[in-house]
Amino acid sequence: MKIISIKKKRILQITIILVFALIVGAFSTSFGMQYYYKLDFSTGLVTATTLNVRSGPSTKYPIVTTVKKNEYIRVFAGVGNWYIIQTDGDYIGAVSQEYVKAIYPSSSSNTTSGNSESNTGGSTSGESQVFSSMNSDEQEVFNLINKQRTNNGLQALKVDGEVQRVARIKGEDMVTNNYFSHQSPTYGSLFDMLRSFKISYRTAGENIAANSSNSGAVNAWMNSSGHKANILNSSFNYTGIGVVSSPKYGKIYVQVFIGK
Repeated sequence: MKIISIKKKRILQITIILVFALIVGAFSTSFGMQYYYKLDFSTGLVTATTLNVRSGPSTKYPIVTTVKKNEYIRVFAGVGNWYIIQTDGDYIGAVSQEYVKAIYPSSSSNTTSGNSESNTGGSTSGESQVFSSMNSDEQEVFNLINKQRTNNGLQALKVDGEVQRVARIKGEDMVTNNYFSHQSPTYGSLFDMLRSFKISYRTAGENIAANSSNSGAVNAWMNSSGHKANILNSSFNYTGIGVVSSPKYGKIYVQVFIGK
């Protein structure tokens, strides 16, 4: 009786193992993990008239938003024939690689402009020297922004010399090329610029404005939910501000936020 019992247990164990293997095999075939792979670029240009951003890397997943032709998107990784991306409106999803052109920022012009001002905002010079590199408009906007933060119980932002330079260059580019957009025809998106200037960060954001006065620009930002969210974002602790005279608007304002 004892021998028969052992045989029955052995048969039962084998049967359980076989059933488990069949179940795992079925799920592996139907829902197999698709592995991410790294890319050598981080910005893409949409080439389709309207591109669907889906919640997963397949047409079976629902659409979460759309992006239009010639818009820039941030590209994190690839999954099969899909890219995992972030839109300008902060939606994250997957898009077909077929309709995205990889953008590789040119480093030559950015390196030149970066070197020309490297001594004015170096990280070894101290925050006071970086602050002194700001013009009077930029200093006033910086103080107004920090007043909004401290009034809301947040820590004041610090000036980062490299981020300050990026904000100034972006403002100058907007005036020179007569556009008003987060997407620069010269430098691409904010994320392109940060990468081109080799600025490391955990989180980043950008506010832009066209106004005739510094207080007017800050008030306009605070009356806009999206801009206000950047100003009062506790994950940001460094900033750079560019204020450039504009014959069309009076002044162009660019504030770049990063969290380290």
